[in-house]
Amino acid sequence: MLALNDRYPLRWARVILTAVMEAVLCGALPGAAGEETGKVPDPTTVVWSARPAEKWENAFPVGNGRLGAMVFGKTDEERIQLNEETYWSGGPYSTVVKGGFKALPEIRKLVFDGQYKSAHILFGRNLMGYPVEQQKYQALGNLVIQFPTEGAATDYRHELDLDTAVDTTSYSLGGVRYTRQVFTSPVDQVIVVRLAADRPGRISFRVQLRGERNEAHSNYATDYMRMDGFGPDGLVLRGKSADYMGVEGKLCYEARLLALPEGGDMTVDWDEIVVSGADAVTLLVAAATNFVNYKDVSADPAARVDAALKAAAVKSFDALREAHVCEHRRLFRRVAVRFPRTPNAGLPTAERIKQFDGTNDPALPGLVFQFGRYLLISSSRPGTQPANLQGIWNDKMNPSWDSKYTTNINTEMNYWPAEVGNLGECAEPLARMIRELTDQGGQVARENYGAGGWVFHQNTDLWRVAAPMDGPSWGTFTTGGAWLVTHLWEHYLFTGDKEFLRDNYPVMRGSAEFFLDFLVPHPKYGWLVTNPSTSPENFPAVPGQLPFFDEITTFKTTTSVCAGSTIDMQILEALFGQVAQAADVLGVDRDFKKRVLEARSKLAPMRIGRKGNLQEWLEDWDETEKSHRHISGLWGLFPGRQISPRRTPELAEGSRVVLEQRGLPGNGWASAWKAACWARLGNGAKALDNFTYAMHKYTTDSLFSICSNALQVDGAFGMAAAVAEMILQSHEDELNLLPAVPASWSEGEVRGLRARGGFEVSLSWSGGRLKQATILSTLGGTCRVRAGVPVTVVSEGKKVRATASVGGVIEFNTRVGGIYVLTAR
Repeated sequence: MLALNDRYPLRWARVILTAVMEAVLCGALPGAAGEETGKVPDPTTVVWSARPAEKWENAFPVGNGRLGAMVFGKTDEERIQLNEETYWSGGPYSTVVKGGFKALPEIRKLVFDGQYKSAHILFGRNLMGYPVEQQKYQALGNLVIQFPTEGAATDYRHELDLDTAVDTTSYSLGGVRYTRQVFTSPVDQVIVVRLAADRPGRISFRVQLRGERNEAHSNYATDYMRMDGFGPDGLVLRGKSADYMGVEGKLCYEARLLALPEGGDMTVDWDEIVVSGADAVTLLVAAATNFVNYKDVSADPAARVDAALKAAAVKSFDALREAHVCEHRRLFRRVAVRFPRTPNAGLPTAERIKQFDGTNDPALPGLVFQFGRYLLISSSRPGTQPANLQGIWNDKMNPSWDSKYTTNINTEMNYWPAEVGNLGECAEPLARMIRELTDQGGQVARENYGAGGWVFHQNTDLWRVAAPMDGPSWGTFTTGGAWLVTHLWEHYLFTGDKEFLRDNYPVMRGSAEFFLDFLVPHPKYGWLVTNPSTSPENFPAVPGQLPFFDEITTFKTTTSVCAGSTIDMQILEALFGQVAQAADVLGVDRDFKKRVLEARSKLAPMRIGRKGNLQEWLEDWDETEKSHRHISGLWGLFPGRQISPRRTPELAEGSRVVLEQRGLPGNGWASAWKAACWARLGNGAKALDNFTYAMHKYTTDSLFSICSNALQVDGAFGMAAAVAEMILQSHEDELNLLPAVPASWSEGEVRGLRARGGFEVSLSWSGGRLKQATILSTLGGTCRVRAGVPVTVVSEGKKVRATASVGGVIEFNTRVGGIYVLTAR
């Protein structure tokens, strides 16, 4: 073993670990769809189709965290749909309504008295934010390229290489082989389109930069867009966001195209460019708005665009591509997976999905895992906005659920694969949004609840509003912000970054401070509970409760308003414990720590119902919808850690009953959540059942997730996390290797997963049993491993003393930068 560099131990440890695991993984990772190495494309890193996308959700996504594009891959009229992450309706605004706390005592009394309808109505009249709804993420436009019609294309292939983040369309037409590459550079902040052919002078097309207008609502007539030529080689699209719900549209945007032909002729004809007889053409697209932050829209979009294009235009296409690929691979190549390859792995992705039966294509889960990581890199980078319901990809002016940030599962799920997938810095936008939410969140805490600290509910938008929205059944989810805060602590657990923890501790403390004021004793049980409360979007079958016409939502409904929902109690148990631990780590707030631990000890406990199920509510109510998509009462199983087959077998069995009762139906993100929960229960077969069901029912041809017929990214992220959870778990202060690997994954290899405690884990297995694991310790300290088989531990060629503890777990001491190889005996 090479000696570690004394000055840069972690850097060299990672170099050594990478070299070791690449040998384990049978060689270096493949290049761009196999083109750079001449090998067959890796079935875990290439999404491809034998035909162009016929609808938007089947197009292939590229993005750099700020600019997104969906590529259709057409041969007659190509459409590349464009997004800029800060183009939303409206402008800076507040939904805080003053004085709502005055009605809170009466609302609480009604809830405790079982008068849920009355509590619902009173909450709606006094505590809902105004406007009741929020702003919408908007489509920016389309790059449309029209080609001369020369007959039908043959030998067609459209592929997205996850390893290079380059979309490539290639086909033959009229005896010429055409190739079109598209990528969105995080280095140069432009979308790059390269059109080339294998014969000179064969590139001819007309191109337009087309804007979008909202045609569905008359009150959107305040938006506008204008398409023009720009000099002898460009096009420009300018526009303004729409007013919505009385909020003035204050965002201005500019998108500009620069065409760089090699040979041939080019003219600008009003609002389109005409290219004839070129050998090749590079198109550069830059876009920006005047958004600075959620309170400031004073930037100059034209200056931003101009700077990006001027810098990119002086670089060759090869230089642009090389810089882009290098930066993408810096993140993407931290992790590699390899599962058994079958003939089905060579099929087009849509066919792989269609034919998948759980056993005939073990590499497909590997592709789904890497696609989730690819989406996170493409939609969430340091300095950008967090990934919203659709990441950064949206083709509508009125997208489903406004394509905003829904925080009763969806936004959180977007970031489930970040830490374990070795992409911790991609969660920086989420951490920043959490800090920004404390602004209006602090105002809502005071005005709605008469409390200190800050609170946030179930939705926000670009402008970081924090008050309840949609209606009382949704708006009474007061623990949305607390759930988000748990991500801050998780980042610390994975990285040991004390500066990050110190910077974010006030946010964590503020959330706990709110709930210390908000929690009240239950008059019947004496436990501390949230009131009002809800279990997200699931309406309980409360005896005697009848539907009523809701004056807020204007439809007939019952209510989900209650006290002390199970998810609330689980989140707060976690929050209080994490704040106490953070105070210990930082050596601060001894008295505050004592208060939160005392409150935690008084929280309502989880309860088992008459059917053997873990109750979703404090009372033993049934659900009105058998297969409801939310499994909120299982938060303590995943992503929380309160429920464990080993530590709390009764609660684990109650969780199993719930999962069996809910079954397979739901939507894409529901399947992912259930798969992760089954993985935590150690049942790989059931986890794979949910994966398979999601592939058939809730997955687009391009591997996006589907929710109620709408494209979303949450299920793709969630399923990536579920796959990782089947291979490695670290939530119980140990590295649990292969805890839920299904039988069809009898062999496999993975490199570079991250675990809590600052460990980086690579492993290989055969026959469902561990062969070898390599562990890099970035923080030092004790490493506890549940390997499932007897192992020997070696570091730098020397055997490491490992002691066995209860339950087949071994322990050994590690040093910072140390690499430890565990080999099955």
